[in-house]
Amino acid sequence: MKRQHDMPFGATPLAGGGVRFRLWAPSVTAVTLRLDETEELPMPAVGDGWFELTVATARAGSRYSFRLPDGLLVPDPASRYNPDDIHGASEVIDAAAYDWSDGDWRGRPWEEAVLYELHVGGFTSAGTFAGVIERLDYLVELGVTALEIMPVSDFPGQRNWGYDGVLPFAPDAAYGRPEDFKRLIDAAHARGLMVLLDVVYNHFGPEGNYLHAYAADFFNPRHATPWGAAINFDGDNNRPVRDFFVDNVRYWLEEFHLDGLRLDAIHAIRDDSSPDIIEELAAAFRTIMGRHVHMVLENERNQSRYLGRAGDQPRQATAQWNDDIHHVFHVLATGEDDGYYIDYASDPMRRLGRCLAEGFAYQGEPSPFDHDQPRGEPSAHLPPGAFINFLQNHDQIGNRAFGERLNHLAAPLIQEAVTAVLLLSPQPPMLFMGEEFAAAQPFLFFCDFGPELARAVTEGRRREFSRFARFADPAARERIPDPNAVATFEACVLDWSAIERAPHQAALDLHRRLLALRRQWIAPRLAGMGNGDPQMTLLSERALALRWRLGDGAMLSLQANFGEGAIAAAPAGGDLLFATANLDAAMLATGQLPPWSVAWRL
Repeated sequence: MKRQHDMPFGATPLAGGGVRFRLWAPSVTAVTLRLDETEELPMPAVGDGWFELTVATARAGSRYSFRLPDGLLVPDPASRYNPDDIHGASEVIDAAAYDWSDGDWRGRPWEEAVLYELHVGGFTSAGTFAGVIERLDYLVELGVTALEIMPVSDFPGQRNWGYDGVLPFAPDAAYGRPEDFKRLIDAAHARGLMVLLDVVYNHFGPEGNYLHAYAADFFNPRHATPWGAAINFDGDNNRPVRDFFVDNVRYWLEEFHLDGLRLDAIHAIRDDSSPDIIEELAAAFRTIMGRHVHMVLENERNQSRYLGRAGDQPRQATAQWNDDIHHVFHVLATGEDDGYYIDYASDPMRRLGRCLAEGFAYQGEPSPFDHDQPRGEPSAHLPPGAFINFLQNHDQIGNRAFGERLNHLAAPLIQEAVTAVLLLSPQPPMLFMGEEFAAAQPFLFFCDFGPELARAVTEGRRREFSRFARFADPAARERIPDPNAVATFEACVLDWSAIERAPHQAALDLHRRLLALRRQWIAPRLAGMGNGDPQMTLLSERALALRWRLGDGAMLSLQANFGEGAIAAAPAGGDLLFATANLDAAMLATGQLPPWSVAWRL
């Protein structure tokens, strides 16, 4: 089976031979196509800032770039592949050359989602798409149903989190060729795994973004962002810009047969138009017929407007990462309350209960961290499936100075309790790679910029932590790992031999057991539950009871004590689904909850 998305820009091999090249360059009067380092061919202007040329001798594999009037050579912003990194020539790719074997794949309903976030470079020692394939059977056995892959769009150098990409259509050559990514997706589908990809539509990276040189209208200086002028979604001449990202959505969903996209930090997108770009991208998702595709958001503003349902079906986004529940889990498990955790330091168990029952902890209340500005919108009407819960992700680990994971910060007893709540709640859970076996490796911030930018990033990273008391001393800040050092990246690569050793094996067994229970008893009952009519009771300052009505009418109930002292609670009804190891039969029968204990019943 062949799959190809027809784009209005970039390099398109034609059925009768040759390649059509198209570039939107409204800021210049002339563009020359440089082909295979031997030919320089003027591209005719065809109106509205577009330049277009069909070359009969070009073919798949041809290398090309565009020369501007000042002599600057630039890659294709819609390049499907840049084999020599972001400053080099682009390569013509024939998307139809790959033969797909997943013609019967229709995706999976969202109620079955168990997500696993991974970074291709750090997931295995190979650091490639092929390396991920080697671990797919392990993920299936674990109980994962969806990979969530951090951005792969071409970035500067050989290592990067992916959020500094500048060629949104080109899988980075450090991970493999486009067909290697397709093989990974194909192999995942063969095992029943969905594949979602993280995409960045709020900015381009700081190195290798040449758009300013020939398409100034790609940006709107009326809106400021942390990365400079905002991408132009609402200013003059914005239609080609919006189309660029709409086509990016359809490209990944159609040509790569992905099951969904996670849109990074949409709160950083500036767009005053109606419909706004998020609504327009959601409409692009709805053009994919005959299979399940999922639009996932990251949005610090807690804007539930994008998560609304028509019956059981999302009107726009399927779900959003719920930072609120991560933050309150973290406060409860570690006691940390600096930075943005201050918003969750008071009454944390009530806030956890609100997240589990209603989605967001902040639904319009003032945020102390944000100078008491109101944050969020009402979300209690939404189903649990609209909120992706997690204890860890790349941001929350990697934005710490030393990249500590939760297992570096909390005792095993605490980890068991919070993991049990995460994996058996009605909300779709997400694990970060290695979390399931309490990986010893940190996840640090790493990159591979050119010398001048590299120095600025390293200094800026260390300066960022100077406001914390333990980094007030410059000597302490010097111990923060250099993001550009190869050793920083290498320290993050998972050690898979650990899963056969204590204590990692026990953590893995716990995750497998919990996800097996979810798959058997909970996931089949989630469809049609609405918001679940949740009923929450605070049993103490650090303990709660909560129950939901599932789609088949069954009641799912939770009792959790995250305090340091035992409490007594009325015994809950129903069959015991899971209890933490510190709960014995007598305690369960009498309603006794020791410190850091959790019981689930159905």
